Amino acid sequence: MINLAISLAAYIVAVGLLQVVTGFEAWINALIGLVIFGLVYFLLSRRILKRLTAVMETVQRDMMAGRTEKAIKTLEAALPMGKWQFLVTSQLHSQIGSLYYLKRDFGKAFEYLQKGFSRHWPSMGMLAICYMKRNKTDKMTRTFDKAVSLTRDEPLLWNLYAYCLDKVGDRSKAIEVMNKGLKKTGNDENLQQNLEALTNGRKMKMQVYGDMWLQFHLEKAGAIVKKQTKAMQGRRKIVRR
Repeated sequence: MINLAISLAAYIVAVGLLQVVTGFEAWINALIGLVIFGLVYFLLSRRILKRLTAVMETVQRDMMAGRTEKAIKTLEAALPMGKWQFLVTSQLHSQIGSLYYLKRDFGKAFEYLQKGFSRHWPSMGMLAICYMKRNKTDKMTRTFDKAVSLTRDEPLLWNLYAYCLDKVGDRSKAIEVMNKGLKKTGNDENLQQNLEALTNGRKMKMQVYGDMWLQFHLEKAGAIVKKQTKAMQGRRKIVRR
């Protein structure tokens, strides 16, 4: 990456000049060179971070205004920044893939999500779902396993993993995943309730996660509203009795 190359060049030049100008021992010159390397790399990285933050703020404003296509173009225009700093490209791919997924362009989403950042768990979840829809259960499982290994304390991710396993017909594995998730998240209440549902042969209830759940397009908002309406009607009948 360019930032690293510039920092290494600064280190080499600094050590060379110190050896010519000063009478310091070689290890002292090398130590001073390392300090200069670290300082240059920090300043260059900070500059890229500021630019990336500005891009993300613009994207957020566009998304809030419903300008998804514009937000995607802004992110795509920022991809050249990846040449300067490690992990920037993969993070941008995750964001772009997520936006395509949100607008249900799953083909384009899959293209970017495959190159995304492993620590961005929502995009990893979307990638796993893409594999599931392509009947590639093994890749779905490997993707989820990687995601939960890097983001252990996110209850929705564990729920999503189990939900997809149950959807492909592997309820025993889903229960195993939920038990593991309970240990990693400190006995999360929603995980516990969904584990009980799976154990007793019932469907998991994911509506509690709201928009965070709906973004994965595994259940339509209208279907959730109908379920909630039926539940409310059921409670009213009980009260009347």
